[in-house]
Parts: sequence; C-alpha cells; structure tokens
Amino acid sequence: MAEGNHSGVKGIKISEEVETSFLNYAMSVIVSRALPDVRDGLKPVHRRILYGMHELGNTSDKPYKKSARIVGDVMGKYHPHGDSSIYDAMVRMAQDFSFRYMLVDGHGNFGSVDGDGAAAMRYTESRMSKITMEMLRDINKDTIDYQDNYDGNEKEPVVLPARIPNLLLNGASGIAVGMATNIPPHQLGETIDAVIALSENPAITTEELMEIIPGPDFPTGGIIVGRSGIRRAYETGRGSITVRAKVEIEVKPNGKETILVHELPYQVNKAKLIEKIAELVRDKRIDGITHLRDESDRRGMRIVIEVRKDANANVILNNLYKQTAMQSNFGVNMLALVDGQPKVLGLKQVLYHYLEHQKVVITRRTKYELKKAEDRAHILEGLRIALDHIDEIISIIRSSRTGEEAKPVLMERFNLSDRQAQAILDMRLVRLSGLEREKIENEYQELQILIAELKAILADEGKVLEIIRKEITEIKERYNDERRTEIIAGGLEMIEDEDLIPREDSVITLTHNGYIKRLAANTYRSQKRGGRGVQGMGTHEDDFVEHLLFTSTHDSILFFTSKGKVFLTKGYEIPEYGRTAKGLPIVNLLNLDKEEKVTAVIRSESYQEDAYFIFTTKTGITKRTPLTQFANIRKNGLIAISLHDDDELISVRLTDGKKQIIIGTRDGMLIRFNETDIRSMGRTAAGVRGIKLREDDYVVGMEIIEPDHEILVVTEKGYGKRTPESEYRLQSRGGVGIKTIQITDKNGPMCTVKTVDGTEDIMLITINGMLIRMDVNDISVVGRSTQGVRLIRLGDEEYVATVARVKKEEEDETPEGELDEESNGVEVQENKSITDVVDQDEKSDVLDDTDNDTE
Repeated sequence: MAEGNHSGVKGIKISEEVETSFLNYAMSVIVSRALPDVRDGLKPVHRRILYGMHELGNTSDKPYKKSARIVGDVMGKYHPHGDSSIYDAMVRMAQDFSFRYMLVDGHGNFGSVDGDGAAAMRYTESRMSKITMEMLRDINKDTIDYQDNYDGNEKEPVVLPARIPNLLLNGASGIAVGMATNIPPHQLGETIDAVIALSENPAITTEELMEIIPGPDFPTGGIIVGRSGIRRAYETGRGSITVRAKVEIEVKPNGKETILVHELPYQVNKAKLIEKIAELVRDKRIDGITHLRDESDRRGMRIVIEVRKDANANVILNNLYKQTAMQSNFGVNMLALVDGQPKVLGLKQVLYHYLEHQKVVITRRTKYELKKAEDRAHILEGLRIALDHIDEIISIIRSSRTGEEAKPVLMERFNLSDRQAQAILDMRLVRLSGLEREKIENEYQELQILIAELKAILADEGKVLEIIRKEITEIKERYNDERRTEIIAGGLEMIEDEDLIPREDSVITLTHNGYIKRLAANTYRSQKRGGRGVQGMGTHEDDFVEHLLFTSTHDSILFFTSKGKVFLTKGYEIPEYGRTAKGLPIVNLLNLDKEEKVTAVIRSESYQEDAYFIFTTKTGITKRTPLTQFANIRKNGLIAISLHDDDELISVRLTDGKKQIIIGTRDGMLIRFNETDIRSMGRTAAGVRGIKLREDDYVVGMEIIEPDHEILVVTEKGYGKRTPESEYRLQSRGGVGIKTIQITDKNGPMCTVKTVDGTEDIMLITINGMLIRMDVNDISVVGRSTQGVRLIRLGDEEYVATVARVKKEEEDETPEGELDEESNGVEVQENKSITDVVDQDEKSDVLDDTDNDTE
C-alpha cells in the first residue's frame, strides 16, 4: 500500500477477526451441515434431496429418474456444494444396511456391506421410497415454514412435516466443529407406540418408555448385550452400547464344529472383518481356525469359520469377540438441533420435541383447511343468494354493458363481496337446474359441519393429539415390520468377572476418610488379649479404619450411607491391595454425594420375604423395612431411610422379623425391646423413636440379641466387658434405657455395643490402623455397672475406632512367643483361614438429639 493517504482503511485486531470468523464458520457447520434437526431428523443436504425429488415429481408411484438429474437439480437450486457430497448422501439413504427405513428407492448398484462404492450417478436411478411420502405429506398445506435458498431465487423448507419420527427411526451421525452426533436407528412400531404413550401420559418416565422401546434396532441386526448402556443413553443422551454379531455353531457328523456368522454389528465392513480374522489366524493370535470363507448371497449373510476338530468353537468365538469387530461398541451421543441450537437429548426429550412438531403440523394444516373451507363456503353463500334471486340478477346482468359494470351493482343490491359477485358472473347456466341447486345446498351444509369440526380441533389440544395418534397408528399399520436386533440381558462383565474370578474368602476394609480395599482373609492372625496388634491397613494422617467385613469375592455387598441411601456391588468389584496399602477412594466405586459417607456395610446372599432390615440413626430413630424392597438397587443407589437434616444413619442389621433389639449410647445407656414394637414401613419412611437420649448423648450401636447371649461393650480407651443378657430387662421402645457400663476418665466413652455367645473372635481397630484379634472368652464377664478390663494397649492420642466380630478359627501349631516376619516383632499365632463375617461396627460424630417420635 502506498504511503500517505490511508483514508478508508480500517484497523482491526487479527486475533479478534480470526475468532469471529472461526465462530461463524463453526456455527455454519453445526447448523447448516453436520447436525440433524430434532423435528424431522434430517441434515440440510438430506432435506434438500427429498424436497428436490418432491419438486421433480419423483414420487414412489412414478418411474425412476437418473440420479445425476436429481443431484444436478438439488445442487443448482438448493445445495451449492459438490455433486459428490449430494450423491453420497443420496446413496446412503438408499442402502438397506445404512438406513433402517430407506428414504430413497435406488435402482442399480448402490454399494454393499463389503465397503464397495455405488456406481456413478449417471448409471443409477432413484425415486422416493414409499415411507418418504410420509415425510413430505401435507407439505403443500402450509404446515411448515420456507426460507430463501442460497441465491434468493427459490424457496426451500426449513423443516419437513415428517409424519414419522425419523430421527429415531434412521438415527444420524455427523461431526461438526467441537461436537459430534451419533444416534442409533430404532424400530418403527416401537417408536410410534412410544410417541402415542407420551401423548397420552406426558409424565411418563424413561424407564416406562424403555418397556415400549427396549433399545435400538440396527438395519444389520446383531445382538445388543446388556441394557445398562441403553438406559444410560436414553436417560442422559450419552452411553455406550455393546453389539455382537449373530452367530450359530454347527456341529458336523464327524464332530467338527463350524461357526456361521449371519449378522454383523452396525457399520461393520464385512470384507475388512474377514481380512482381520485371516490376519489373526496367520499371526497365530487365534488358534484353531482351519478354513474361512464368505458364502453370502442375495438370500443373506453367511461367513463360514471352520474349527479344528480338537479346538473349542466357543473359546474361538470369545476370542473373535475380543479381537475383531464381531463385537463392537456403538457410542450413543444424541445431539440434535432444537430451535437452531445443538442440544444433547434423552429419549423422552426427542419424543417430546417430535410430538410438539406434530402438534404444530396438525394445527397449521387444520387452519389451512379451515380457511379453504370458509373460502368455499363464502362462495357458496353468494351462489345460494344468486339462485334465490336469479331473475333479478339476470335482469341486472342483461342491462349492464360489461361484467365489470354489473359487478358493483350486484355487490350493492345483494350485499355481496367482490369474490361472491365474480363467482355469480362466472356461474354457468347449468347451475340453474334443480339437481345443480341441490348439489350447491348439500355442499354448503357439509362445509358448515366441516368448519365446525375444524374450529373444535383448533380449540382443543386433546383433539389435535387424537388426530396425531390416529394418523400415526395408520402409518404403523402400513409400514411396521419385525425387530431385527436382539437384546439379551446381562452384560459382558458377567463373563469377564463372575466366570473368571475365583471364589475366595476376603476381608474388605473401609477407612473413615473413605478408602476401600479388599485383602486375602489370612492377612490377620489371632493374638492373646492385651497384645499390641498387627498393622492392618496403611492410612493417611488423621484417617483410620472404620468398617471391616469378612466376605467372599462373589458375595453382594450393601453399602448404607449417612444420608440414608444404599448401594450394591460385588465383592470382586472392590479392588485388591496389599496389607499396608491405603486402598481406593470409595467415591470411585459408589456414586456418593459430597459430605456423604458409608456408615454400614452388610453382605447379602438372598432376598427372603420374611427378612427385614432394622435401621437406627444417631438421634435414636429406628425403622424396620422388608428386605424384598432392596432387591433391585440401581448403580446410583436407592433411598433406604428418610432422615431429618440433623440426623444420620449409623447402624443397619438383618433380622427374621421376630428378634429383640438393643441400642447403646455413648454415655453408656442401653435399651432392649422387641423388634415387633416397630411396625413394618416402606423403604422411604422415616421411622419411629427407638431410644430417648439425654443431652449431648447419641447412639453408638444397635444389635440383634438372642437368648443366653452376652452383651459386649468396648470403650474408646480400649476397655471392655461381657455382661449376661439376663441383666437387661425387656422394655418398650422409646424409653431412656438402663446403664450398661460405668463411664470414667480411665476407660472413656462407650464406642460400641455387640452381642456374643462365646464362639467368636473379635477384632479391634484403632484410629492409627492397628488391629488386634482375640478370643471373646478372654474378656471378663462382669456386671452392668462395672468399668471393664483392658483389651488393647493404646498409645498417646490413640483410641479404638472399630470393633468387628469374626468366626472363631483353629490356631496352628506355631508355639507361643514365636516371631513372624510380617508382624514387626509382635507375638502372633497364624490362622489357617477365615471364612465368614458376623458383623461390623460404626463410629460417628455427635449430632443434636431429638425426643420426638417420627412416623
């Protein structure tokens, strides 16, 4: 640029210009190219192709037209991009392995599942498929808006009427700028039934919708394994669905097995899959396959995999699932344009937006038909007037020199509109016959009935919904077919975990700060009372073991939290760590809220109808709920008990419905009552008062008590005792209770209460993670009001955190006093094994107490 005159030159910041330009480009790609509209499920190129075929009259009942002619027309009028992009989109709509319900009826070579491309567009021919007619139905009845095309010389639809829920039927995939969509196809009958169900019940849940639409239905069939990914996708809009090939294992007379593949996962290239299998066999990564061939023909797919006689076909098949696309994951990302904005939608939201679009379509169509009927009725009213005064009208017309001269006279004499007067002037003499007069009168009366009906529809949304349901049901009757994709229950993790993980006894520990791990059961060894203990778990500073559970790797573990929720997991799902490792944060295993912590851990083997959970909270509230109400626990947990803001759940026990309950408090009080004093309540009920607490006191434990059992109490400073259950009288629930231990500065507040029968060992865990196991018979039996005896030697600033009962085990023949390498010089005796859990205990913080019964 020449120096000097810079007038008219505007200075800009290059960073701002690049940012603005890129955002404009990104939004153009998002809105005008890559993402489908939630209403008709089409991207702009697909919508323009279908509208271009409609304008050409290229309907399903007309002869095919050359694809090149259609592409050229769409490119010249609506889509100013390359012809290959238009043809590729049209080819995909004509492929029965790409679209569940093809929108284009193709004649010629339109590609194959082997990845073969379509023939050039000058060779192929196309027309709309029959179901596409439903996408464009009523388009000429002012049901949709139009916009200018790229050069302003044509009009194109903003959206199609789409009388079928195409977004779900055929799905969509596309990559925009910074976002992508991948919506699976679905079966027509199920989808329409879901639309009808939503129209009848707007409050329907996703879970209820899944009873109608169990999952996607891919055009290539296959098998969906498990429903968790489907549920997550339908609830949140995002999820991963595992799809397997449909196979059959055929056994020949000579004993050899053959794997026959009949269907593949969606979008899997058959030729590349066969190449991959051959490569795995050649590299000896899969052993046992002798022959591999493709016998597919027009009757269907058939891949033959012959297995060596001494090989197991099921083992080979599992390897094929793991190492090839015979098993693949479909990543669902239900992203679509809603009012021009990209949004991730769940199943119900997609159905809702489609239903709202249909309401608009039916309403606009009804208004169009009402206007047309009213216009016709208006003309007929003028003709009726003319027929009633035909002689005078003929006289006026004969006396006028032209029709234009007669029109204002007729309008003034009979109070007619311009259109009515023109209709009279255009009326043929044959209309004067009696039959024609009767036709006009009948048509007029029919129009009055129609007008009343159309006005009633516009005044009542319920009638609009009835029309939608009626018309969409007719579509279902015409086009419904069988589901192609099978959905089987369970998941792959059942094969990978349940069948491959050995059944072992193990110990699960959970710290106060929420670190969990699984250890081998023989980690812990029995000691005499008063021993120093073995390091049972490495912890962070200010952390300590709070729950300890002996279980099996295949047992179901129930986690009850301080906020009254319950979660379920399998023993093997808890990661195994070394003895001194701190473990995994439990928030990585359970979907816990902030400030929520696990307060009870229970093993569950079955869900008997006569079993109950007994709940006790910090403020003394107790509840009894049937175990059967916890049979189906979701991954995100269930409500186990409703709590007040100042309360938390601290203890849960399993009973047969006929037990006696004891509740102990920090100040050493204890109450005993029948569990039948607590009526059975629902899962979300709050409960009733179990014990009346004194000021600053709170519950530290609740137990089930049996006849001839003893009550074991342990204090924070490591003292404990056993007391016969006969010393505790049976009371009614809700009382203050009686003293169970003398609390002093020497022994400290009570930290736990247990019931024992002399056949158990107990484990004590301190806040520093030290653990000691002892025979419960080594603990003295004394009266209620005594202080107890020392159970464990504690260091400064150390106290007992958790106490657990474990089944007594026989000790080996290791002499007393022999040192074990892992015990750091502590006197130990090794156990052979530990097989079962009896219970665990919880320790929790002080909350305000309450004296009110809560129902």
